[in-house]
Formats: sequence, structure tokens, C-alpha cells
Amino acid sequence: MFDIGFSELVMVGLIALLVIGPERLPKVARIAGFWIGKTRNMMASVKAEIAQELQAEEMRQLFKEQTGMQEFQDIIDETSDSINNSIKSSLGQVPEDTAQKIKRQHEPK
Repeated sequence: MFDIGFSELVMVGLIALLVIGPERLPKVARIAGFWIGKTRNMMASVKAEIAQELQAEEMRQLFKEQTGMQEFQDIIDETSDSINNSIKSSLGQVPEDTAQKIKRQHEPK
């Protein structure tokens, strides 16, 4: 995130030592460490919540797509059933002697 090297950290430490003083520096460092840790935990929590929401949104999208595919499959099944029924009804209208000829042709010899 930040490009802070060792020399910059030493410089900040020396300035803090001069400004704050050697007596209060450990206490200030502990407080700063506490707040930095708390901030990191908060950021990790926010990142986890965002990731969870993104995953939930992806699952919702997949569910919608799956529902759409199921509706499409239902339409295909209905169409297939209606075609089969119309073929059966049209075959049912074939004269009886033609139907017997067809049956004879398909019988094993």
C-alpha cells in the first residue's frame, strides 16, 4: 500500500522520541499499535462482508439462470408432448387397412 522503507521508519521513530519524549513513547506506541490493530480488524471484517455479499449475489444470479433454464426445459417438454400427441392422433386417422399393412411390414419374418 505505502512504500515505507526502514530509513523512513527510523526517521519517524527518532522524531517521535524527540517530540514525545522517552518516558511517554512506549505508552504512545502501545496506543498506536492498538488502534492500528483495531483498524486492520475492521478492514478485514468489511472485506469479508463484501466478499460474502458478492458470493450471495453470484448465487442469486445462478439461481435465476437455473430457473430460466428449467422454464426453457418445460417449454421443450410441452412442445415435444404436443408433437407426439399430434403424430399419434394423425396416425390414428390412418385407415385401418393401411395401419395393418404398416404393422405387417414391421413384424419379424
